[in-house]
Amino acid sequence: MASNARLDHRNPLVFDTHELGRRPGAQQRLTREIDAPKDLGIQGVIGVPEGAPVKLELRLESVMEGVLVTGTARAAAEGECVRCLEPVELELEADFQEMFSYPDADDRGRVKAEPADDAEDDEDMLFLEDGLFDLEPVLRDAVVLALPMQPVCQDDCPGLCSECGARLADDPDHHHDAVDIRWAALQGLAGSLEDGEKDEMSGEAPDSARAAEKQEK
Repeated sequence: MASNARLDHRNPLVFDTHELGRRPGAQQRLTREIDAPKDLGIQGVIGVPEGAPVKLELRLESVMEGVLVTGTARAAAEGECVRCLEPVELELEADFQEMFSYPDADDRGRVKAEPADDAEDDEDMLFLEDGLFDLEPVLRDAVVLALPMQPVCQDDCPGLCSECGARLADDPDHHHDAVDIRWAALQGLAGSLEDGEKDEMSGEAPDSARAAEKQEK
């Protein structure tokens, strides 16, 4: 996708290809460590913290159409387990390959007589700008693809108790006595009757019992 913003060579994710020239087959290998940009990962799920070190290993290869960039990014990602909500850390290794095309070359690498104005053809393409390319969009896509959509602290994590929220991995024998809701009302009624009987036994005698006692006297 073409970019209207001018690239800044001071940006650590912007790379210079002038050393390659336009000699098909020429190669260059680069190693660079950068600070992770903001929101590098799956937002709200897992990602590389902003400012964390990201190690890049790149191979730049000059081809007819432009520069083919192949590389690997390594970093530590952080998130939380989707089952028990405990923190999750994992070592990320994301591979990528992308073509950065010469803006004045067609799909066969031939220089165009006049720049074409075809937005559809350029929509999914990345271009070199004055011999520079911005790796950030490629890096973001590669990291998202390399990260798990549903991270877990361990493959067999049992999650949380649905009733009280306790972490089941900490208490494998954790359970609650199940109560059949069909009997809950009857159990409540039985409890009320028992409470009534206890009250009668602890309270005064009925009127009929007191009358019988008077007659005997």
